[in-house]
Amino acid sequence: MLRTHSSDSVAAIPDVIVVGESLVDIVASAQGTVEHPGGSPANVAYGLGRLGVSTGLLTAIGNDERGRAVEAHLENAGVMLVPGSKSQGRTATATATLAADGSARYDFDIHWELPPIAPTYLPKVLHTGSIATFLAPGAAAVKALLEQSHRECMVTYDPNIRPAMLGGHAEARSIFEEIVPLTDVVKLSDEDANWLYPELQLEETATRLLGLGTELAVVTKGSEGSLLATPATRLHIPAIRSEVADTIGAGDAYMAALIYGLLARGTDGLAPAVLEAIGLTATKAAAITVRRPGANPPTMVELLADLPELATLTAVGA
Repeated sequence: MLRTHSSDSVAAIPDVIVVGESLVDIVASAQGTVEHPGGSPANVAYGLGRLGVSTGLLTAIGNDERGRAVEAHLENAGVMLVPGSKSQGRTATATATLAADGSARYDFDIHWELPPIAPTYLPKVLHTGSIATFLAPGAAAVKALLEQSHRECMVTYDPNIRPAMLGGHAEARSIFEEIVPLTDVVKLSDEDANWLYPELQLEETATRLLGLGTELAVVTKGSEGSLLATPATRLHIPAIRSEVADTIGAGDAYMAALIYGLLARGTDGLAPAVLEAIGLTATKAAAITVRRPGANPPTMVELLADLPELATLTAVGA
């Protein structure tokens, strides 16, 4: 388990521990302003909980009204907060301004810092990403955790690039490329890939990630589907047509379902048929999410209703 320097203890080890920021999305549109708990890592944890995966979140929220809203939101999906997560003076916010096509522009008010972390027992999967891996001082603690843990459990990573929160391009790419060798799976959106590697095509970016040491490189391409690449296999998974309410949380729903698929794959590794099933599962989760406002990923019941072939996958934990 990830143990912070706190007197608290955790009774059980979740299958997945997510490390990263939680915040409140303040969504401004022509219809008015509403608030939703969010933050990419918190959304991934919530999505995993909705899919029935035992999940813990190590984050940093305040002991304030917004922090309590975040905690209640996570608890509704069965996600536990790792002790030490209530460490901030106030809970961070991200103001999302929606365009007519449902896309969002973000402005952040966030401080990111973690207490010292001592890994004793580790989950099956350790996931991190987004602002948490770039923003000092907390980013150093996240990287140190990955350095201590990546040989003992699967590490998944979604940088979820937020240019407004980063320093220079060269510095951000250097930070990213120091993390990739500590991972097993990296997911980029096409926007992430084009920002990090404007000189490369998406296929070339996947090749670069594999060359840096990750085992599975995933690039999502919105309405053009997604690419899943290993050193031996490249698969293109088509997008699923869906009426779009907004795109908030779609990438995080994809990531959560991707992790679910990796847990559920049994002993078949990353064979082409396994990658196809995982990619289809993740694509469907994203398609369901964009149908409704905010970061609202599917439950397993909803995913099975849309994708009944998932019932044949190996159960998580088997």
